[in-house]
Amino acid sequence: MDPQQDNVENSQNEDAQNVTPEKTGEELLAEERDRYIRLFAEFENYKKRTTKERMEYFQSSNQDMMISMLGVLDDFERALKEITKNGNEADLQGVELIYQKFKNKLAEKGLAPLEVKAGDDFNVDFHEAITQIPAPSKDLKGKIVDVIETGYTLYDKVIRFAKVVTGN
Repeated sequence: MDPQQDNVENSQNEDAQNVTPEKTGEELLAEERDRYIRLFAEFENYKKRTTKERMEYFQSSNQDMMISMLGVLDDFERALKEITKNGNEADLQGVELIYQKFKNKLAEKGLAPLEVKAGDDFNVDFHEAITQIPAPSKDLKGKIVDVIETGYTLYDKVIRFAKVVTGN
């Protein structure tokens, strides 16, 4: 046999093997429909993700301002304690009114105090131990003995840990 003729036959056989059958209209339609559905789902996920990111941004955008207001809130609480000691009822009512109004406005913006009291378990996610003292009783061992400074959350995110004294 002639080598050239052999090469021609081999190339024809390879061409026949490399040819893929043409897709039917239904197959093409199914592929395009699948592509469309995937693209639509991807776009919906993008919208959800950006909406969630935008909400998180708006919620945390005023975090710095809220942290700076915590000092004013603490000063109000100290003023109320001092006025209560002195016993001037008119001053107490006025300061209490302003304090409640200020506290309510901050709560409307997502600020909430951490509920911490003596006897609670110490939790590093919410509390900061300032110092440890010998526990006054056995049941206060490893627990909170005193709360020095109130902690706060902004939309369930801790922005200031409660400063506490623990018993050992």
